[in-house]
Amino acid sequence: MLSYQQLKHHPRALRACTGLDQAEFEKLLTHFAMAAHAYRYDQHVIKTSRKRRYGGGRKPRLTAMEDKLLFILFYLKVYPLQEVMAFLFETSQGRVNAWIPMLSMVLHMALGAAQALPARDPKNLEQTLALCLSVDCIIDGTERRIQRPHNATEQQDPYSGKKKAHTVKNNLMIDIAERLVRYLSQTFAGRIHDKRMCDEEGYTFPPGCVLLKDTGFQGFEQGLDLSTEEKTSRVRTQPQRQSREHDDRPYPCPRGTCHCRCEAMPDWARGLSQYDRPL
Repeated sequence: MLSYQQLKHHPRALRACTGLDQAEFEKLLTHFAMAAHAYRYDQHVIKTSRKRRYGGGRKPRLTAMEDKLLFILFYLKVYPLQEVMAFLFETSQGRVNAWIPMLSMVLHMALGAAQALPARDPKNLEQTLALCLSVDCIIDGTERRIQRPHNATEQQDPYSGKKKAHTVKNNLMIDIAERLVRYLSQTFAGRIHDKRMCDEEGYTFPPGCVLLKDTGFQGFEQGLDLSTEEKTSRVRTQPQRQSREHDDRPYPCPRGTCHCRCEAMPDWARGLSQYDRPL
C-alpha cells in the first residue's frame, strides 16, 4: 500500500505525489490531525442518530493520520480515477468514494486553521496583498472541464470556445516571491472572458502593486504598474541562420523570465489544488 513512511525517504516522489516536501507535509499534518479529531467528534461521536456506539463495525484501512493526509493530497494533486486510488491504497472503490468528501472537508478545516487558504472576497483583496512581503503578483485565468449538461440551453453558458469544451473558470492571483495563491475568484461559466471576470468582481490593489498579466487581460489597467506579456503563436517557423555580429536587436528572453512565469506559475498552482471543490 502507498504510505507516507515509504514516500518520505524519496523527496522527489513525495513532492510529485503531494506537491509538498517533508517539512511542509509534517507542518500541515499537525493542523490536519486536530481538524480530523474535531470533525470526528462533531460528525460521529455526538451524532444523535447513531444506531451503535462509535468505533463499531469494520476497521478502516487508513489508520495512520499521515496516510489519510497523503490520500487526499495525492487525489487532489494527481487526480486519478477512484479505481486507481483503490488499487494504490488497497481498498475498494466505494470506500474511496466515501473517503474523498470527508477528508476534503478535514483538509479545508486544516488549511483554514493554518491560514493557508486564498482570499475569496474581492473586497478584501487590497488588504490581503498589502500584508504580503512583496506586492508583485501574477494574474491569470484557469479553466476546468466539466461534464456536458444534457439540456441544450444549459450547454451554452459553460461552453468555452477557446478550449472547445464545457468548462468553469476562475482567476488566480499568485504572489511571485512566496509562490502562494493569494486570491481565488468566484467560479464563472466557461464562456466568460478573463477580463470580464475582473470587471464584474471589481478588484482594488494596494499602492505600488506590480501586476503581471497576459493579453487576455488587455484593457484591465486600474492605475497599476502593469506588465503585459504577448502570447507566442502556436505556428512555429524555422528561423533563418544569420550572423548577429552587427545586429542591435536584443537576444530572445531566456526561460524563467516574466513571460515564462506568467504561463508556468498558474500551471504550478493548478497542480496543488482543485479549486471550488467542497474542501
